[in-house]
Amino acid sequence: MLIEIWSDVVCPWCYIGKRRFEAALARFAHREDVEVRWRSFELDPTTRSVRGAGEGIGHAELIAGKYGMSLAQAEAAIASMTAAAAAEGLDFHLDASLRSNTFDAHRLVHLGAAHGRQDAVEERLMRAYFTEGLPVGDRDTLVRLAVEAGLPAAEAERVLDGDEHADAVRADEEEARLLGISGVPFFVVDRKYGVSGAQPADQLLGVLDRAWSERSPLTLVGPTAEGGGDACGPDGCAV
Repeated sequence: MLIEIWSDVVCPWCYIGKRRFEAALARFAHREDVEVRWRSFELDPTTRSVRGAGEGIGHAELIAGKYGMSLAQAEAAIASMTAAAAAEGLDFHLDASLRSNTFDAHRLVHLGAAHGRQDAVEERLMRAYFTEGLPVGDRDTLVRLAVEAGLPAAEAERVLDGDEHADAVRADEEEARLLGISGVPFFVVDRKYGVSGAQPADQLLGVLDRAWSERSPLTLVGPTAEGGGDACGPDGCAV
């Protein structure tokens, strides 16, 4: 069963949703038969990355300006988000997070997929941004994080110094548009069910169970149902 997750590495609900999905998957009876594939989604492709504290405005000011809140309301929203993350075992430090353009980070996630390390790369990037306050739009920082996630340094450098996997990121984003995905996280289960938002683990588990229960072998009809019909197989062709 294929689970595709559209996500951005600087999306707080995506990190919380990742933990809730992991909790659901751990309880899913058929988890060994599940393939998880991370898909790219940029919350704001126009974001200009900063390299360190003191550049640009703070997180609370950014939220206040974006959503028309007072500074006090923005700080309360951050506190609420931090508490929600803590309930899932995550240590958020949004006051220290550095505004980052995530296009290159998504390209590294695609490189991770080529090495069977996609989830590890996604996790490392999210932890870097939300817990460690690292600039996940900075080239040198991204190389270090990629290596820590198990990717070869030379390959990470090659990707970041060129345009490798750029088309894959754009393809994910175009597919999200065609599917009507306007917010993340968004979970697509076997291209049959879509789940929007960081839903509780119990709800995610229910979707997994339902999708699995509806998987069934093909019902053969016509001559092949009785074993007839001319066909070719691994032992050759009936003549």
